[in-house]
Amino acid sequence: MSESGSQESSGAANGSDDSPTESALRPAVGNRVSVVLGAQWGDEGKGKVVDLLAQDADMVCRCQGGNNAGHTVVVDSVEYDFHLLPSGIINPKVTAFIGNGVVIHLPGLFEEAEKNERKGKGLKDWEKRLVISDRAHIVFDFHQAVDTVQEQQRQEQAGKNLGTTKKGIGPVYSAKAARSGLRICDLLADFTKFSERYKVLAQQYKAMYPTLEIDIEGELIKLQNYVERIKPMVRDGVHYMYEALHGPPKTILVEGANAALLDIDFGTYPFVTSSNCTVGGVCTGLGMPPQNVGEVYGVVKAYTTRVGIGAFPSEQTNEIGERLQTRGKEVGVTTGRKRRCGWLDLVLIKYAHMINGFSALALTKLDILDVFAEIKVGVAYKVNNQTIPHFPANQEVLQHVEVQYETLPGWNSDTSAARHFDELPENAQKYVHFIEEHVAVPVKWIGVGKSRESMIQLF
Repeated sequence: MSESGSQESSGAANGSDDSPTESALRPAVGNRVSVVLGAQWGDEGKGKVVDLLAQDADMVCRCQGGNNAGHTVVVDSVEYDFHLLPSGIINPKVTAFIGNGVVIHLPGLFEEAEKNERKGKGLKDWEKRLVISDRAHIVFDFHQAVDTVQEQQRQEQAGKNLGTTKKGIGPVYSAKAARSGLRICDLLADFTKFSERYKVLAQQYKAMYPTLEIDIEGELIKLQNYVERIKPMVRDGVHYMYEALHGPPKTILVEGANAALLDIDFGTYPFVTSSNCTVGGVCTGLGMPPQNVGEVYGVVKAYTTRVGIGAFPSEQTNEIGERLQTRGKEVGVTTGRKRRCGWLDLVLIKYAHMINGFSALALTKLDILDVFAEIKVGVAYKVNNQTIPHFPANQEVLQHVEVQYETLPGWNSDTSAARHFDELPENAQKYVHFIEEHVAVPVKWIGVGKSRESMIQLF
């Protein structure tokens, strides 16, 4: 027996806390995953950060949301748009995993893959490299139709809607919570029983929304045609993830969808998405324990944008907002809607950090600020002339907060050619340092353009 073994035996005999029995009960952590999450209202440039990190990854995972997310990746001047597929699939060496927390519209998945496949070589052998959890819920065409009807009803009844993407995400998560949803495992197990359950669910929606038109037989034929195509991709997601975490050393990357301020629990409710897109959603959406979460990277746009309605304290409904929108080409990848624009809000970023515990930040689109003589940054909120120490939960309160700004000098010069931090203008460097000091999180990457090469790495 080794010397250390002898000491452990002795300790056990003496009632030591370090007994071999207790030591054996401590599970091995295994591989840790790195997580990329949006820190604002989405559209921060997560796809670009994931694409960068995926160059050294073995596996890239999606854990929440559906094709309501939109990530753009530019490689060799080719622009790829991803909604359901993990952006990291662009690396031909990567295995892409869609976890149980994701809701999947099968026609949308294949349309997206084939559209991107036609653009270039980036999706070579994608069907062989994609793994889908058998516990993922299915988005049906009628979920998307229901989404549209619900938005129309909200508009008629309350004079405003939620601004959803109409991709059926809310209805399918509602069905999941109501325990009436159907999963990939149901589709593959017994199509006759699946069809029966599908018809029951369709009739339930027909009863709730009499104007809803559902081609039940037509959609069932389409779904049956997908069975053989997706079967090779489907795995028991929990077992698959466990093997990845506890097998040979792997570099595993998790790509968050949407963003912290769109999280169903922590976002600006009710103008949020229907899933947990903060760090807790990684564990529930992949079936993995928290101990395997390693680095958590928050992606922050150098200013703030938002699609649709909802409170936006630092919004600029003026020439500044228009300039940010035009220079940043701020149009939603999924919806095609113009994004609302405003100054960077660090109250919001600090709130996202409280929830997610960011290891480091990726600051994107710094180059969009190149033309401003001065730049404002929101650093605090006041309500009734009193500074508040938190981010308000109530939408009405948030609508009326007074943002306290710090004004920083601009740099009035082109940053798009910079590839090292010291190549940035002095005032651009000061802007980055101001963010780091205020949020107390280091900035690891700075984006000054659309391509992979335009990401400056600091450490």
